[in-house]
Amino acid sequence: MRRLVVVLAVTALAGTLVASWGAAASAREAGPNATAAAEQRKPKLPALPANIKSRGRFNIAIKCDSPPFGFIDVRGRNAGFDVEIARWFSRFAFGKPNRVNLSCVTTPAREPALTSDRVDMVIATFTYTQDRDTRIDFSRAYYKATGRLLVANSAPNTYLPQMGGKTVSTTTGSIYDRWMKNCFKDTRVVATDSFTNALLEFRNGRADALMWDDTVLLGIATQDRTLKLTEDLFLPLPYGIGIKQGNTALRAWINSRLEVMRKRDTFMKILRESVPARNLAAFSRNILRPNNRFTYTQGDATTQCP
Repeated sequence: MRRLVVVLAVTALAGTLVASWGAAASAREAGPNATAAAEQRKPKLPALPANIKSRGRFNIAIKCDSPPFGFIDVRGRNAGFDVEIARWFSRFAFGKPNRVNLSCVTTPAREPALTSDRVDMVIATFTYTQDRDTRIDFSRAYYKATGRLLVANSAPNTYLPQMGGKTVSTTTGSIYDRWMKNCFKDTRVVATDSFTNALLEFRNGRADALMWDDTVLLGIATQDRTLKLTEDLFLPLPYGIGIKQGNTALRAWINSRLEVMRKRDTFMKILRESVPARNLAAFSRNILRPNNRFTYTQGDATTQCP
């Protein structure tokens, strides 16, 4: 009986080895054709436009004064959430994160940078609007921003209903500039050419409040305990990547890589490197993730007054 059990075990092992060898042999006989067939079953991603491929580098405009999205760090290097997206695009296209020329751009200079062909794309806290969409193209939405107000600690926690007669600083050409002028006729708007100058107007007492995107203002309030964000939330409009109008090939390439990043949860990795840990949970809802996606808001938000 014992001998029979041993014989059966040996026979079973031999059968397993033969089956494994047979499968391996079949795979070898199929050779590269099987591999090619498997590759063909995978959906192909859109190709990089020929002009960028031959150049071997991207030209991308980013912000240099809007932390944590785009700023110059203590070592004098470009850093931030949008900057890291640019470097991921470089990895996808050329295999290295440094095959990209980064140039600083102000809010009003973003569209001209595209229409003049100075850059391939703009990744610079670029809020999608239907008006802008008539002049340039946008990628899919990749970050869901919300407008906030930065004020002194002594100011009311709810500020929007009390802005009549106040002065608010922001940047010219931004969605906030147009919204304020459309909806708050009794409020003076100081619109500057850059966020740095808008912040300077506020810090120097020439404005009662600073209006901008949530993440940027949060970083300032965190560093300066004499300032706070009010409880007002407004203009929840996503960011997109700006592309020259009609460049469908580049738009397809960008959208496909953003989808790869969403599926791999790459935006969460970038967020961890850009936002303080205590704020990570709140802002994780604003990014593309495997179980989180969003689209652009329809209609002209700058005419939708509270």
